[in-house]
Amino acid sequence: MNKIKLVVFVAVMCLVAFGFSRQNEVLFPAVDDPASGRDTFQYVADTFADVRVLRYKVPGFEELSLQQKKLAYYLYEAALSGRDMIWDQNYKYNLLVRKTIESIHNGYTGEHSGEQWDAFDIYSKQVFFSNGIHHHSSGMKIIPAFNEAYLGTLILNTDAAELSWYGEGAPQQLIRFLKPVIFDARMAAKKVNQAANEDVVKTSATNFYEGVSQQEVEDYYKAVTDTLDPTPISYGLNSKVMKEGGNVVERVWKKGGMYDAAITKVVYWLEKAASVAETPEQQKTINLLIDYYNTGDLKIFDEYNISWVKDTAASLDFINGFIEVYGDPLASKGSFESIVFFKDMEATKRIDAISRQAQWFEDNSPLMEEHKKKNVKGISAKVITVIVESGDASPSTPIGINLPNSNWIRAEHGSKSVNLGNIVHSYNKSSEGSGMLEAFAFKPEEIQRAKEFGTLADNLHTDMHEVIGHASGRLNPGIGTPKETLKQYASTLEEARADLVALYYVHDQKLVDMGLMPSLEVGKEAYDSYIRNGLLLQLRRIKPGESIEGAHMRNRQLVASWAFERGKEENVIERVMRDGKTYFVIRDYDKLKTYFGELLREIQRIKSEGDFEAGSALVENYGVKVDKEIHAEVLRRMAELNVAPYSGFINPVLKPVMQDDEIADVKVEYPVDFKKQMLYYGKNYGFLPVVN
Repeated sequence: MNKIKLVVFVAVMCLVAFGFSRQNEVLFPAVDDPASGRDTFQYVADTFADVRVLRYKVPGFEELSLQQKKLAYYLYEAALSGRDMIWDQNYKYNLLVRKTIESIHNGYTGEHSGEQWDAFDIYSKQVFFSNGIHHHSSGMKIIPAFNEAYLGTLILNTDAAELSWYGEGAPQQLIRFLKPVIFDARMAAKKVNQAANEDVVKTSATNFYEGVSQQEVEDYYKAVTDTLDPTPISYGLNSKVMKEGGNVVERVWKKGGMYDAAITKVVYWLEKAASVAETPEQQKTINLLIDYYNTGDLKIFDEYNISWVKDTAASLDFINGFIEVYGDPLASKGSFESIVFFKDMEATKRIDAISRQAQWFEDNSPLMEEHKKKNVKGISAKVITVIVESGDASPSTPIGINLPNSNWIRAEHGSKSVNLGNIVHSYNKSSEGSGMLEAFAFKPEEIQRAKEFGTLADNLHTDMHEVIGHASGRLNPGIGTPKETLKQYASTLEEARADLVALYYVHDQKLVDMGLMPSLEVGKEAYDSYIRNGLLLQLRRIKPGESIEGAHMRNRQLVASWAFERGKEENVIERVMRDGKTYFVIRDYDKLKTYFGELLREIQRIKSEGDFEAGSALVENYGVKVDKEIHAEVLRRMAELNVAPYSGFINPVLKPVMQDDEIADVKVEYPVDFKKQMLYYGKNYGFLPVVN
C-alpha cells in the first residue's frame, strides 16, 4: 500500500547458464559517447496503444564485487521466477490467454502483416504490459481491435506443437473458450471494482476470490482475526479465498500449496542468494523469506520484515514477496512483486537527511496531537539503482517505495524508504522535449520554474511521500487496520495522506534550512505540477465515459479538487480560460499549504478513527468523478502533442560469464525489443499451469 506508481513498467532478463542464446540480437554495445560527453543511450524502445516502453541503465554495476554480482544474479532469477503469479492473481484466465498469444507469435504460419495482424500484435503487447487482459492503470478489460474470426484464423494456423500444452481438443475448444474471455466486454469487465454499494468481491475480476461474496469474506476474516493482538499478522495476505464443500477456505500461496511450481523456483534461487549474502543479517533475512515461502506462515513473514528493516549494512538489497494490496478490492491480498537494487551512495545523502529529521516533521505536522507518533522509529532511506523488476513492479514501475506495510512493525521497528533513482532518470530523459509543460502551464514563469527546479521538486516530493508520509501518524487504540475499517478506500486515502505530508513540507523553509533546496521556488514548482496533474494532465489516461479507478489517480484528484473547492472564495487556485483552453493557476501558495494541512489532518483522523463514512465521502465526492468537458478538452490537447500517457520499462539482462561451471563475472546487457523479452520470459519463466 506504500508505493508511488507513475504509470511505468518493465521486463527483461536472460539465463545464460541454461542456454541463453536468443535476445542477444539487438543490444547496444555503447551506452555513452565518451569523446563528446553526450548520453547516447536509447531511452525509448517502443510505442503502442497508450504506452511508451522505455529502457534504463544500471550505472555502477561494474564496480560491484564478484560476490555482490552473484548475489544480484541469484536475486534477479528469483524475481523473474515468480512473475507467473502476478498474471494469475490479476485474473484466473490470464495465463491461458498469454500462453495462446505466445504460441501464436512462435508458431503462426500465416502472414505476419496486415490490419488484423497489426491489431493482434498491439493487443499482445498491451496484455504483456498489463500482466493480463485488464488495463494496468484503469483496470478495465482491454478489448482487441481484431475480430473474433481472426482469432480462430490465428489459432487454426498455428503449429500444433506450439499448442500441445492445451491437451486434447485444441485448437477448436481453445477458440470456443477464449472468445468470450477476450471479446465479451461484460465478462470480467473490471479487474478491481471499488464502487460504493456493490459487492466488490463478486464484481472484481481478480483471482483472489472465487465463489464467495464480500460479506462471506469479511465474516471469515472477522472470525479468525484476533482483535486484541497488538502485533497482528497480515490476515489473508498470501491466500485465495474460495468455497470447498460449502465452507469458506483459504488456498495459501506457498511451496506445496497454490503456486507451488513458481514458488519452488523462487526458493531455489533464494537459497543460492543466501549462500553469497553480503552480511550475516542479510543471510538471516533471506533465510526467513525462504521459511515463509516454504510454510506460508504469516508470523514468519513478520519476522522476515523486521529482519529486513534492520538489515541496513548491505549495499545490495531486494524486495520479494506478496506485497502491495492495490489489486484486491478489499485491500488485503498481496500481489507478487520483486525489485533487486543497490544503493546510490551520493544521491542517498538527500533522502537520508530527510529521514534523520523524521521526528521533527512528525512533531510539527498539522495532525491532531493524539494522532502523532511520539517516537518515530528508524526510517532507513536511500536512493537506489534498480537492477531488475518483476511482478507487480513490472513493466509498470513505482518510483518510490516505503515498506513494510504492517502498521505495528513500522511503529515498533521502523521502515525502509527508497527512491528509484535510475528509473526516475530514465523518465526524465525520455520526456525531454515532449511539449506537455508548455501546453499546460499558464505562465512563462511556471515553465521556467519547472525547467529549473522540476526534477528536484519531484525527487523531494517522492522522498517525503515515502520517508515521512507513509511513516507518519498512528491509529487510535482499539481501532482496526485501515483495510478492515476503510475497506476499498484504504489505499486511496493512504496515498492521499502520504502525498499531503510531502506537499505540506515541500513548501516549507525547513527544507531550505536543511540545504535540500535553494528556495521556496522549488515548493511552488511542486504545487504547480501537482495541481496541473491532479486536475488536468492525469485525465489523459482515462477513456471517455470512464470514472477514475486507480488508487493513485483517485488520490491526486481528491487532493487537488478538494483544495480547489476549499479555496474558491479566496481565489487560491483560479480556473482560467485562454484561447479556449483551461488552466488552473495558483494565486496563493502559502494559503494552499494551509489547505493541504487541513486535509492531511482530516484524512489522518479518518484513518486513526476508522471513519469509513467520512473516508467514503471524500473519495467518492472528490476522487472518482470526471468533469466530462475538461476531460474531452485534455484529450484533444494531448492528441496534438502525440505523447503516450503511460510508460513502462524493458529490464536489463544479467548475463553470467561462466568458467569451469562457476560464475566468474556477471555482465549487464540492454535489450531493445519489448515483445521479444516478453516471449523469452514466457518460455523460460513460465512455471505455472495455465489455470490455477
